[in-house]
Amino acid sequence: MSRVELGIGLPTSGRNASPETIAQVAEGAERIGLGSVWTFDRLLRPTVPIAMGGAGGPVMDPPEAFGTVYDPLETLTYVAARTSRIRLGTSVLDALFQNPVVLARRIATLDRLSGGRLLAGLGQGWMSQEFEAAGVPLSRRGAGFGEHIQAMRAVWGPDPVRFEGRFYRIPESEIGPKPARPDGPAVLVGCVAPAAVERAARLGTGLSLVIFDWDMLRETIARFRRTAEESGHDPSALPVVVQVNGDVTDKPLDERAPLTGSPEQVAGDLAALDELDVRHVLWMSDIEPAERLRLMERLRALA
Repeated sequence: MSRVELGIGLPTSGRNASPETIAQVAEGAERIGLGSVWTFDRLLRPTVPIAMGGAGGPVMDPPEAFGTVYDPLETLTYVAARTSRIRLGTSVLDALFQNPVVLARRIATLDRLSGGRLLAGLGQGWMSQEFEAAGVPLSRRGAGFGEHIQAMRAVWGPDPVRFEGRFYRIPESEIGPKPARPDGPAVLVGCVAPAAVERAARLGTGLSLVIFDWDMLRETIARFRRTAEESGHDPSALPVVVQVNGDVTDKPLDERAPLTGSPEQVAGDLAALDELDVRHVLWMSDIEPAERLRLMERLRALA
């Protein structure tokens, strides 16, 4: 039996997004024994073609689903009130578009309201139009993102809080609520570039990765854990989450990406995640909600 927890993305964007379908999937996922449900962040859908994933990515029209995306933290707060056990994750929330004090309080509030069930996946963002709309320069990425996480950790720490950085400053203050655990919620950094992976490792966060192929996944995780150990962190204490931008399907696929295909095919892939000590795997998909739950229940029975 696989040790990796299985999770699915909530229908928070596109044609299936509604309060009713979000609740249906969240409650159904808990009922069939999945480990987690996940949201993602998108501020807007530009009306012009964009480089998907940022500079260097393929230029195409942005997906229609980007035009309506439920806020990740408000959605998970709604889900927290309708569930009792399942973990609640963001994969990922674009941290730089919010002030670190504001975002840290929102995250801590959700963590407390959910009884400490939050997995806080954070990213830098990549779409220039979103940075423009948020009033944040693209140059804030990199060192500014690392400092943003440090500032939030200060907010989650003991009072009085004080932080002095290059980009963010917090005067000595009392700031609450604090998260459910003294060390704060589990923080996962979503990234793929080697420099960003190494930055996450130095910060001592977990890692959230989209899987494209097995070799790239193994190399990235090895780089992350090696850098974490060199930076004085225990790599085994830093969770790794893998996101699959694909489907579990009713029938087997002749040609398939990792962790896609029939429940039997995907169950066979999970051993590779166990070998890599991956803690969670989640599927982002726009399959009709009831069908997704049916297929995930089949997969869980095999896993």
